[in-house]
Amino acid sequence: MCKNRQKKVSITNYLNILLFLAKYHLTCNVFKINRALKDIIMELSNSRLEVMKFVGQKIDYFFDEFLKPIETNWQPSDFLPDATNENFFQEVKLIQENARELPYDYIAVLIGDTITEEALPTYESWLVDVVGIDQVDEPNGWAKWVRGWTAEENRHGDLLNKFLYLSGRVNMRAMETSTQYLIADGFDIGTGRDPYRNFVYTSFQELATNISHRRTATLAKKYSNNLLSKMCGVIASDEMRHAKAYKTFISNIFEVDPSEMMLAFEDMMKKKIVMPAHFLRESGVKIGQTFSHFSDAAQRLGVYTTMDYIEIMDSLLDEWKIAGISNLNDAGERARDYLMALPARLRRVAERSKVPTLEYEFSWIAS
Repeated sequence: MCKNRQKKVSITNYLNILLFLAKYHLTCNVFKINRALKDIIMELSNSRLEVMKFVGQKIDYFFDEFLKPIETNWQPSDFLPDATNENFFQEVKLIQENARELPYDYIAVLIGDTITEEALPTYESWLVDVVGIDQVDEPNGWAKWVRGWTAEENRHGDLLNKFLYLSGRVNMRAMETSTQYLIADGFDIGTGRDPYRNFVYTSFQELATNISHRRTATLAKKYSNNLLSKMCGVIASDEMRHAKAYKTFISNIFEVDPSEMMLAFEDMMKKKIVMPAHFLRESGVKIGQTFSHFSDAAQRLGVYTTMDYIEIMDSLLDEWKIAGISNLNDAGERARDYLMALPARLRRVAERSKVPTLEYEFSWIAS
């Protein structure tokens, strides 16, 4: 077992072997173990790279199918008062009058969503480091997708930030401080440089942000704020297009590497999908502490809930036809069994959980 055999196994399986050896105090050459582990990691990276190159042959199709032409795409100025217009101050006044009717928790969630969107530099810098994405030697490959996706996403934070600035409801310096902290703190989403895990994460996360923006759009309309409803609605539409793209990437990977893709999916769901703003904080507050309050407010409003998380999981199982995927190895079969049983397990836990009622005073909201 300790010999450096040329055996094709997953990193997870190999680590299980090492744990077994340690548990029963079995001795073997540590150098050989480390060398074998490095070989497996290299083999896995090379395999991922090969698959990314194969799927990446469709990058122009993905770009045209899931991203819109820049010249005809919406821009933040399409929804906001024009400072060159003589009616500018009247339009700003109307925005502020309508914003007064927005509840405290709603403003808090809208600010949290905005900060999340404005931390885009973190997400872009993370994606360009993924295995198979090479912005130097292959700028028209996967890096082209990352740039195009980033360019569309950039408008979201831009639009919401300007609206909040004009609304008169926000302590902009406190909000901007949180944004800078979030970018500086980065995030830890459990994907490493693995494209499979990263695309599972982005598939899930784009669906989550679609739900969040769609619900804030619905609530804004309920509060008679039609302008804000339109803003959140167009952002939600973008997020759904982007979700379809990342789900398509995964579908293509399942066709050529089903077992490893299944194991990556299982691993991400075991870790749980964390939100990109999970390190969110305010000035003088510990890292991640403000995120829990932001999440509680979203739960109270019904903007994004535990049940939404489970329903996204269900939708991905259906989208990727997990129950019917064939040509899986034994580890892949076990991973599929775990994934198929997971939503029911999560629902049992969710049924016992309570919506948090303790409200929190955010520094972001002007008194």
